[in-house]
Amino acid sequence: MAEEAVKLREDILKGADSPEILGWLEKPYKAEIELKGKISRSLIEEISKIKKEPDWMRRLRLRSLELFNKLPMPRWIIGIEEIDLEALAHYVKPEGVERARDWDEIPKEIRKYYERLGLPELEARILSGLVAVYESETIYAKMKEYLQRKGVIVLPLEEAVQKYPDLVKKYFLKIFPPSDHKFAALHGALWSGGTFIYVPPGVKVREPIESFFLIGRQGEGQFEHSLIVADEGAYVHWIEGCSAPRFLGYSFHNGMVEAYAHKNATVKITTIQNWSRNVINFNNKRGIAEEGARLDWVEGSIGSRMTYVYPSTILKGDYSSSRSAVVTVSKGPYIKDSGSKIVHVGAHTRSKIINKSISAEGGVNVYRGIVRIVRGAKYANAHVECDSLILDSKSKAHTFPHNQVDEPTAMVSHEAKTGRLSEQQLFYMTSRGLSEDEAKSLIVLGFLDEIMVELPVEYANVLHKVVQLEFSELGAVG
Repeated sequence: MAEEAVKLREDILKGADSPEILGWLEKPYKAEIELKGKISRSLIEEISKIKKEPDWMRRLRLRSLELFNKLPMPRWIIGIEEIDLEALAHYVKPEGVERARDWDEIPKEIRKYYERLGLPELEARILSGLVAVYESETIYAKMKEYLQRKGVIVLPLEEAVQKYPDLVKKYFLKIFPPSDHKFAALHGALWSGGTFIYVPPGVKVREPIESFFLIGRQGEGQFEHSLIVADEGAYVHWIEGCSAPRFLGYSFHNGMVEAYAHKNATVKITTIQNWSRNVINFNNKRGIAEEGARLDWVEGSIGSRMTYVYPSTILKGDYSSSRSAVVTVSKGPYIKDSGSKIVHVGAHTRSKIINKSISAEGGVNVYRGIVRIVRGAKYANAHVECDSLILDSKSKAHTFPHNQVDEPTAMVSHEAKTGRLSEQQLFYMTSRGLSEDEAKSLIVLGFLDEIMVELPVEYANVLHKVVQLEFSELGAVG
């Protein structure tokens, strides 16, 4: 069962047309509620009513809608304007699916898919909590008892809004406000599903907590929101998994992650994004680190037709730090636009950005990063590394770094390099007994080694095998 689960995860990461995936897709689970059409006040209020939200959340949604209607389209976007938002289903609730705490409580047609992905097994072996979102609703949420005894909160965000309104209100859309850009405002109006994690002062969560987001049909918009908070001196590692079978038409993902690391706390966020080639992925990610806190991002973007993602950290407190490692793979006529953003506010803050991109078969990778050091952030230190590997003459990689330094005592360094896989490299490795496919895989995996070591072993193994599969069938290189 474990080998079968890993194999199916590999297939989905590749966007493969396996019989298991397409067979499941041909019979999508029936929707109890499906809201689509014009994004209007009445639609927003209907979503809020379905979720039985307090008035403050309804008003926040409506304010986000106003901003969405006023704000212009972001200028850095290419291709996303082809989305017909009114044709999408903005909210989908699966029929007869209630939030479960046991896998047997989930309808077998849906449960089978998660079992093939190996989620129940991963939960039992290495996770301290798991939240599963299908379509627009959280269908499974559970954490281990030792976390409950320590006062840790792991809940679907909708439930946290009901049970802990003051705590949620303190952070929700405060770290990444809807006024930031048009798609942040759209998210604020339509959000549904997601995870709320709160770790009390001094508590260390030993094992990762995972949230897994699944789009089950074409023509759907998914707008999950996750809020991760570590109080003073706490530690938490949250893993975000994303997947979708291959569709005949496109679907749209516009999620958001907000993170807050209080004084001397550590928050680590790892994302393995494996959307199929028919998903347009727009992701909003930002965190704040107070005095002595650390906030780290690891972002692995393998699939999707287009991806726009920029993990960002505001180093608010003195001696706070952040490390952001992003890897993007664009194989085929697809676009990956990514880049980390760090704002240094406190003194003696430190940041490191590592961005690695691989382009093949006409793929395009874009790095769009920002390092800003404000006046008063004395002795701040920032370092950026951008590495691009281009596997043929049809593919491209672009780098648009932006460093804004207003503090004379700060130190900022940037290095970038672009390499192409050559026939000479392949000849050297094949002359020592490797096949051409093995040689390509080893070169790519060596290029990604610095990112691989950031992942839990189980996830690194899956990503390792996926990369081998992804590049095993490339044609001649230029």
